[in-house]
Amino acid sequence: MLKRTLFFTNPMYMSLKDKQLVFCPLGADGPLSSVPIEDIGYVVLENQMDRVTLPLLNALADNNTAVILCNDKSMPNAMLLNLDSNNTQAEGYRFQVEASAPLKKSIWKQTVESKIRNQSFLLKKLGYDGDCLKVYYMNVKSGDSDNREGIAAKSYWKLLFGKDFIRSRELSTPNNLLNYGYTILRAAVARALMGSGLFPAFGIFHRNRYNAFPLADDIMEPYRPFVDEIVYELFFSGDTELTQTVKAKLVSVLTADTMFSNTRRPLDVGLSMTTASLAKCFAGKQKQVSYPRLK
Repeated sequence: MLKRTLFFTNPMYMSLKDKQLVFCPLGADGPLSSVPIEDIGYVVLENQMDRVTLPLLNALADNNTAVILCNDKSMPNAMLLNLDSNNTQAEGYRFQVEASAPLKKSIWKQTVESKIRNQSFLLKKLGYDGDCLKVYYMNVKSGDSDNREGIAAKSYWKLLFGKDFIRSRELSTPNNLLNYGYTILRAAVARALMGSGLFPAFGIFHRNRYNAFPLADDIMEPYRPFVDEIVYELFFSGDTELTQTVKAKLVSVLTADTMFSNTRRPLDVGLSMTTASLAKCFAGKQKQVSYPRLK
């Protein structure tokens, strides 16, 4: 079932009643609006004046709803996730911790291959020479030991946004659009990992003592081109600022179509398919992670 994303821009008071998220403008007497908790996958709290009750947060956590908190610049800054969202969680954590180096290298190889392939597909879809990346995704070594991912990225960004574009968290547009879209995607991946009994803090490739979700950063890589496509459309149509309309468009990546073999699924559902297959890889039940193709 495709879960709803609730985006609160104006100051709101939110509480729990009869298993529903009930909300109204802060300071208003009504009318009240409500959404069943079971229908919600993501809640984005952007306004610094929002008021949320603890029973509601616990109900959202029990539903494995990702609650995304924005900073005073309206950028996603933190998220609330359930620490007990899967009944085999302890076993899943053990498999992650005990995963061998060859297994992790194999998973990372598959991840890089899928990412570059989707970058290639996106370039072709937009009328560029996507075949220039084929040499990279067809020759990824175990653990991507010769950094095909980084080499391919140079050609990819140059074709997508021009030879002067530099991908950075700090530089100007379209980096601001990419940063926002990737943060939403990262939250969705973390939610899917927890739902599959995996712990986002146990990474495969990404490692940083200050990064709480390195596994989410690993698994989101093949999904990044789905964000890139939306950013490309926004940027070249002149939408370069993070307006509410632009943010809503970026959040819509969660409903983008993804292809798995002959099966089409919304991206949010596809993430669950990917993380479930990853859990099986850690458990030794299969060798391939199920990643989507961009169409």
